[in-house]
Amino acid sequence: MKLVTFKAPHQKAQAGWIEGETVYSIAECSGGSLPDTMSELIKISADKMPELQQLVGKQQKGVSIHEVELLAPLENPSSVRDFMAFENHLLNASKKSGLTIHPEWYKIPVFYFTNHQSIHGPNQTVDIPPNCKMFDYELEIAAVIGKQGKNIKATDADDYIFGYTIFNDWSARDLQLQEMQVGLGPAKGKDAATSIGPYIVTKDELESYRSNDRYDLKMTAKVNGKILSEGNFKDIHYTFGEMIERASSGVTLYPGDVIGSGTVGTGCLLELGQDVHPWLQSGDEVELEITELGVLRNRIE
Repeated sequence: MKLVTFKAPHQKAQAGWIEGETVYSIAECSGGSLPDTMSELIKISADKMPELQQLVGKQQKGVSIHEVELLAPLENPSSVRDFMAFENHLLNASKKSGLTIHPEWYKIPVFYFTNHQSIHGPNQTVDIPPNCKMFDYELEIAAVIGKQGKNIKATDADDYIFGYTIFNDWSARDLQLQEMQVGLGPAKGKDAATSIGPYIVTKDELESYRSNDRYDLKMTAKVNGKILSEGNFKDIHYTFGEMIERASSGVTLYPGDVIGSGTVGTGCLLELGQDVHPWLQSGDEVELEITELGVLRNRIE
């Protein structure tokens, strides 16, 4: 299923799913037996997923996607961890900065916590942070946790994933580079916004793309209609299983936690360089697209 949070005219935001160009309300189509918010739906998904999936294909009353506003599919994640799991991203970024990849990166998947209170959805404008002149997009995929767990083994991690979504880790590079010289961060360099969406795709939708413990999903990024970034999820160095094992070591993960993959190779302007495209400016439109996960589009203010 392609699950969304949407807002119809004169109605509150609610959880739904998309079939073609039609959006259906989960609460309405289930007769109220399933929740009307994505966060509550994820919490019960371990037990209610069969009931949810049985709604698909039935004669239901829906509304055209053009008549609703799609919001971030999960507007209030309980936490957001973002990893650096693509080796090519680090190799490209290191070359641009004259550095080398730290050997510890090859020993453990590493992550930072980003601002889970600043989630943006599809078509929502994103403001450039104050004093930032080096604003960047980052092309990523994220897993949404659907079941509580602690000390989860990589081999068992798939059971804890609710679904996947596109993830844009907006970055104020100049603020980031300044603060990380102190040995902490990123903080303000990543604080302003993270975009996710347009929907959360449940795991069963991706099975035909499975390649062992990865998925063969093409990833692209456009700025103002021009393709700048191209990669594939299957090229990731650390799997989501390994990321989840690391994140849950000694710590409980909860339904609604979001785990970002980090940027795919060539997936940001920092890697590409200013000769390919300048830093993002007000008025630019960024489109991230991943096979089966849709297109996540945002305009810069």
